[in-house]
Amino acid sequence: MKPVRPAAVLVLTTLLLLTGTPAALATPPATTSAATSATTSGPTGVEPGMERAMRRDLGLSAEGAASRLAAEERARRAEPALRAALGDRFGGAWLTGAGSLVVATVDAADAPAIAAAGARPQVVARSLATLEAVRDRLDRAAGQAGPDVHGWYADVPANDVVVLAADPARAAAFAAAAGADPALVRVEPSSARPVPYADIRGGDTFFVGDSARCMVAFTVRQGTTGGFLTAGHCGQQGDVALTGPGGTPIGVFEASSYPGDDYAWVSLYPGWTPLGTVTAVGGERPVRGSTPAPVGSSVCRATPVSGWHCGTVQQRDVTVSYPGGTVTGLVRTSVCAEPGTSGAPFLSGDQAQGITSGGSGDCAVGGSTYFQPVQEALSAYGLTLVTG
Repeated sequence: MKPVRPAAVLVLTTLLLLTGTPAALATPPATTSAATSATTSGPTGVEPGMERAMRRDLGLSAEGAASRLAAEERARRAEPALRAALGDRFGGAWLTGAGSLVVATVDAADAPAIAAAGARPQVVARSLATLEAVRDRLDRAAGQAGPDVHGWYADVPANDVVVLAADPARAAAFAAAAGADPALVRVEPSSARPVPYADIRGGDTFFVGDSARCMVAFTVRQGTTGGFLTAGHCGQQGDVALTGPGGTPIGVFEASSYPGDDYAWVSLYPGWTPLGTVTAVGGERPVRGSTPAPVGSSVCRATPVSGWHCGTVQQRDVTVSYPGGTVTGLVRTSVCAEPGTSGAPFLSGDQAQGITSGGSGDCAVGGSTYFQPVQEALSAYGLTLVTG
């Protein structure tokens, strides 16, 4: 057998400094009481909510959850040193179900140093860099994948690259077109195409085009279709709401009214879930209904940067002449105005009040903000408010 390389000796030295014992990766804490694991967070303890989830989803006891987290913490500290020392011989690393760290190498001469560091060595045919190069080829050819190819990844324990697809022949053709070595690619059947899952709340920010930033007022439904309300001047029918300039599409403007009114509704694309809450810096608040607040009532507007700003309802059924046209039926408030918050939600307690339309002044010198009553927008489009 070849002598252990200096690089592998360096790995062992580094791990001794990190763990204090070569066997630390595979050895769970000697004693961990259930009481300790339920109240302590960190490498050797479990936050109560996390413990409950681990016990439910992974079939672990309280002690098992604490031991597993401790082993994972040690593995996170050790893996970068092993990766660096092995260099282009590194074949990847993973944890077993029992929490042991496995480190793969393309050279059997590395095995003694890996084992001495407390990990389990595994000799593989291909380095991680080789697998990642195949994956990168597929990434560059992603536009040729088609809807029947659902994804791909380097499967480190199996030491190959997996393509998930509903049509194996289409997957093989895609891999060939990408120039991937067929000996390194394995097709696995996939029955459902993934879609992005994300939650939408009142107070979330979205963009139309490259620069128009607006906010979600309240989430709604039209039949089984989820969506949200925002200001009408934020977009026109057919415009696409994005997570950011050039970002992921969220939904499409189904209808918009401005001037005259200032409201619009956006239907969400599949995978986006409307929640009946409003979020702002400092917390999230459930929406329970949309009963209008009388003049003199307190109202608060949620913003993503500066949190909540509050004031009172001053007048209802106000007509405002904007540079872009006149809007009727607005509510005037003493809440300070802020640019970039068009569409932001107004709440009175847990009741949805309206959609930020415009204002004058700012939150440094004071001013007024106007909102479009939410009930008018709901009625105009036959929408139902999503409540928390």
